[in-house]
Amino acid sequence: MEKRDLLFEGSSKRLYSTDRENLAVLEYTDDFIIQPNGSRTIVPGKGEVNLGIATFLFQYLENYHVPTHFVERIGKNDMLVRRLKMIPIEVVVYNAISSRLAQRFKLEDGHQIDFPIIEYFLKSPRLGNPMINETHALALGYAKPDDMRAMGRMASKANAILKSLFERRGLQLIEFKLEFGMSGENIYIGDEISPDTSRYFDRKRNRRLEREKYIQDLASVEKVYRELYDRLTRAV
Repeated sequence: MEKRDLLFEGSSKRLYSTDRENLAVLEYTDDFIIQPNGSRTIVPGKGEVNLGIATFLFQYLENYHVPTHFVERIGKNDMLVRRLKMIPIEVVVYNAISSRLAQRFKLEDGHQIDFPIIEYFLKSPRLGNPMINETHALALGYAKPDDMRAMGRMASKANAILKSLFERRGLQLIEFKLEFGMSGENIYIGDEISPDTSRYFDRKRNRRLEREKYIQDLASVEKVYRELYDRLTRAV
């Protein structure tokens, strides 16, 4: 598979065309974005570990018939993926109150909830990534109602599958983000599922595992991400 032109560069990934029109190479980089100022630094080894986690989770979801863009891992930092027309909407799933919800609803961070919460955000940094609903998506041309419902169903199913997986590893999946794209008439989960897009709670060590906590100790990022990889991928 020949890696060709750069199609897109994000905060921690690069997407390249290949010699096959329907496939692309997604490269996971060692870049680490420090919020809220958005400055960029390098954490050696982070891309390789994130690729390992995303590969495992995509394959795990595929085993339960949740379609993703993943095809195969083809290198230390590279994943072969289906080339999708991305839907500009981020789907965020919450299994507990995270800092994002705690501030909005004046609740305690970590407060347990009886049912998962699913929210939709327009992927537009220029507009501040505003929350949207199905009627916004239809009226403003971002997605069709059927697409919104399909994304909601897939996010809900993925959450049930991953939540159970994490619980068996002594972890709680607090929050994670999904992005979706189209290939023909079919919708797939795209982008990544990794510590860069998720928040976890380690029940065994009674600690939160989320990227914001390591901004002051960047040396620990790769170590913590690798520990999460080892926990997830070990045989039950």
